[in-house]
Amino acid sequence: MTLRASPDPVSADLLRRAVAALRDGLLVAFPTETVYGLGADASSVTALARLYRVKGRPASHPVIVHLADVEQLPLWARDIPPEAYRLAEAFWPGPMTLVLRSGAAVLPAVTGGQDTVGLRIPGHPLARNLITAFDGGIAAPSANRFGRLSPTTAEDVAAELGDDVAMVLDGGPCQVGIESTIIDLSAGAPRILRPGMLLASEIEAVLGKGAEAPGKHKSADANGSAAPRVPGGLPSHYAPDTPLVLVTPAELGEAVGRALAGGRVVAVLSFRAPADVNLPEALTLPAGTPWVTACPDAGAYAAQLYRQLRHLDRQRCDAIFVELPPDEPSWQGILDRLRRAAAPRP
Repeated sequence: MTLRASPDPVSADLLRRAVAALRDGLLVAFPTETVYGLGADASSVTALARLYRVKGRPASHPVIVHLADVEQLPLWARDIPPEAYRLAEAFWPGPMTLVLRSGAAVLPAVTGGQDTVGLRIPGHPLARNLITAFDGGIAAPSANRFGRLSPTTAEDVAAELGDDVAMVLDGGPCQVGIESTIIDLSAGAPRILRPGMLLASEIEAVLGKGAEAPGKHKSADANGSAAPRVPGGLPSHYAPDTPLVLVTPAELGEAVGRALAGGRVVAVLSFRAPADVNLPEALTLPAGTPWVTACPDAGAYAAQLYRQLRHLDRQRCDAIFVELPPDEPSWQGILDRLRRAAAPRP
């Protein structure tokens, strides 16, 4: 395994080795602005089989193909609507994935057996350099075991995947921190299949019309078209090993107090410091209780979320209590990740 410490730039030699590894069917982890991706040659059956095996990913769960520029869209998709190019011009490179009708040469392992494909041009310069040098599509789900917390640093990748990945390219901490917004353009009216930090209002401003919100298309749209399966669409996902419990601001003190009274060891992610949370009478917070006071800004919260949850997960407590963020447009991607992380596991 190769690690390159940030902020030193990745050398041309290291980039050549990463490209060679991808062409040999091996896995290379690399940073994007959202989370670290586990990269594989999207045109190789062998490489994709390795990718699914290492992640423990179900065969029906599609992966996103990362491209170098918008001119490559027709190589991977067909019947591309004008809206795709308008969104691409506005938001690529960046944290947006477009779901389009897949081209004839796209492998079923990429699409999960569907007739659609997710495509993205990432904004991180190291990701762009790697994809350009590779001169092809790189399938890159998050660089972690399936269903677990996505990594936002190279160290997270190395700790979780070890020698299952040939190389880890270190581009420093991810700036966005949660996965891309996924917009479906494969069946007419645009649909947001996974919220992220690109907001519905920003999409509407470009298209001149709203995009159907997540959760409104679980069966079929008005034309009878079922929404495609997409990464992160399962009820339980993005989860730490420690059970995660979501509580409202008003319930936080009472919920933590009940856990302590029951002899449980807890960790907390809250917008408040411990002294500002009222526990039931006769209860005090044990010294050394893992507690993270989160930033109230949605962008900063998202950038730090997975890193903070990984830190709390390492404390080996009985539960992680997370104070619910506000139910506002800028927080929808974060709320989606937290709700899936707290959902019962299959």
